[in-house]
Amino acid sequence: MNVTDATSPPAGPTWRARARDSGLRVRRFTRDPLSQFRSNVEALPYDYPASTVMLLDVVLLAVATIAMVQRHEYFPHLLPLLAMALTYVTGPLYAFFGVLPKPWLIGGLAITATALFLVQPVQNDLAPLILILAAGEVAAITPLYVSVPLAVAMVGELVFFARIGHLDGALQYGGGVVCGWMTGRMLQYQTRYVRQEREYQQVRSAQAADEERRRIAREVHDVIAHSLSITLLHVTAARHALQTDRDVDEAVDALTDAERLGRQAMADIRRTVGLLDQRPSPRTAEPSLDDIGGLVTDFVRAGMDVTYRVEGDTATVSPGLGLAIYRICQESLSNVAKHAPGASARLELTVLAKDVLVSVTNTLPASALRRPGRGMGISGMRQRATLLGGGLTAGVDGGEWRVSARIPLPGNPYHCYVSAAEESVRSVVQTVTRKFHEGRTEPGAHRETQEGL
Repeated sequence: MNVTDATSPPAGPTWRARARDSGLRVRRFTRDPLSQFRSNVEALPYDYPASTVMLLDVVLLAVATIAMVQRHEYFPHLLPLLAMALTYVTGPLYAFFGVLPKPWLIGGLAITATALFLVQPVQNDLAPLILILAAGEVAAITPLYVSVPLAVAMVGELVFFARIGHLDGALQYGGGVVCGWMTGRMLQYQTRYVRQEREYQQVRSAQAADEERRRIAREVHDVIAHSLSITLLHVTAARHALQTDRDVDEAVDALTDAERLGRQAMADIRRTVGLLDQRPSPRTAEPSLDDIGGLVTDFVRAGMDVTYRVEGDTATVSPGLGLAIYRICQESLSNVAKHAPGASARLELTVLAKDVLVSVTNTLPASALRRPGRGMGISGMRQRATLLGGGLTAGVDGGEWRVSARIPLPGNPYHCYVSAAEESVRSVVQTVTRKFHEGRTEPGAHRETQEGL
């Protein structure tokens, strides 16, 4: 049996280690007293600024010095010098020897030093101010069950010396001790609230960072889905042109458009991912409601049958709302190109007095296979609409796939709630209808469903 393994390690540093550490502290304090004092205060577990602790120490040293000078007629007695040393002994103990000033030690030394001063009474004595400062210091760093008994002991000491005739105005000094204790409690409450606010700020920063990451993820998803869908359409058109008609010019035009859209997608992805960088970077214009026409043109040039109609005054739509509508149209048309190739689509945009209506409808090819999608695109579109106070539904409606969104214009909160409720009811009705139609299909039959069905 190994006895050395059974012995417990030493509880703390040895006296040699303490001596070496104390010597190092003394040398550091000698070289730069101010910075070393500040670093010592910052290492304390009480979370108070160094300036506050320094002000308290300076005032305490000044009061003890004046109280000692007031007793010059008692020299060469050493009681005033001993009282002053006890008043300020906690500072050197921590600065040079690393002894953490405990609350009971601070209060006990203050009571002892004041008693040594009051043993030799003088007129207009400042020695009781030591108890006032010590009561505030103890109350600022300890709970009630520690600070209250110490404050009561300090008041009792003042009453005792007043009864034996060594102190005048014990009532005023006792009130000062109570005021010092209340000041320390207020400092403790303030520090606690500042610490809580700091924690709340960290939580809010983490939530804001999560929301920003989700927003960037939606942007990247929309950009990649749109660019890949149109690029694949152009590549498919080029392949058909070369296989069937041997038309090189038409294939080159399709590949040129695919290259242009690919470069544009790369630029959008770099801009979106650049939001993760905290350094300032040049910002490019975000897509708006006026860019939906160009979006439809890109899909039409890729060989997709899309009709676009807009009604109302688009100038009333804010840039943020226009970006959300653009992303919804972009994702809807990308889903049509990906899940329903060869289908014709219809995009309708209506700007009313209180909200904006978006409708994207496409036919469902009968020859397509039925397969469920993950629904990430539809989930992102619905989240965009919900963040703006609106709603979005997607599903089969009359033999067609329809994506409908209703987003209120800014300044109409009541209509926002009504629209959200209406969209929710409509989504439930469409789901029940779809389930009913699915139940009537033959067991071996398969049809295609778009993303999120």
